[in-house]
Amino acid sequence: MRLLRAPGVYTPQEDTGLLVEAMHAAAIPAGASVLDIGTGTGALAMAAIRAGAARVTGVDVSRRAVWTARVNAVLQRMPLKVKLGNALDVISDERFDLVLANPPYVPAASACAATGPARAWDAGLDGRQLLDPLCAGVRDLLVPGGVLLVVHSALCGVDTTLRQLRDSGLKASVVQRRRIPFGPVMRGRIDHLERNGLIEPGERHEELVVIRGDRPERPQGDGGAERAGAR
Repeated sequence: MRLLRAPGVYTPQEDTGLLVEAMHAAAIPAGASVLDIGTGTGALAMAAIRAGAARVTGVDVSRRAVWTARVNAVLQRMPLKVKLGNALDVISDERFDLVLANPPYVPAASACAATGPARAWDAGLDGRQLLDPLCAGVRDLLVPGGVLLVVHSALCGVDTTLRQLRDSGLKASVVQRRRIPFGPVMRGRIDHLERNGLIEPGERHEELVVIRGDRPERPQGDGGAERAGAR
């Protein structure tokens, strides 16, 4: 499927493909509701529709991405709803069977929020500027029994993501891995990555991981009322 991509909108790459593989392996039920966080061109959202999802919403902070995803959905004749903003802010009264997330995760040379095209990949000094709030808040976007699939580089700390998701009340595990050579963005900041101990000297590959988080069907513990979490 060929998709329109406006300048500055993230091009689907290996991480996108790995997340699609994980989605198919998760075997989402027909008629599922799906949220695609950082939808970009809408590639993941439309893959979910083709896999049988009935209600799919894409969210992105980029106006160009929102426009691109909406146009692609029209061209592909797919019922995709796209919203502008941070998913944790603009999704207030909906819950989903599946949340897909391919957030920016590349460690940057500055802690400042990225601007322009770099918003699609830069994520603060440790690459967790978007991952940390996602891990903390995503449980409240899931129905009981719902599933999160999030992809990021192992450079950002796989154990950190697993711990944060578990602390938020989800069961969490790594379900996909793939080692790939550095792309142009990573190659352009090798000195920064080496200087800060994020890669070993001479290292030119990174591992991508897909982490799955499951919201339990019932509250864990003594069977009392479910932990308050809806905002």
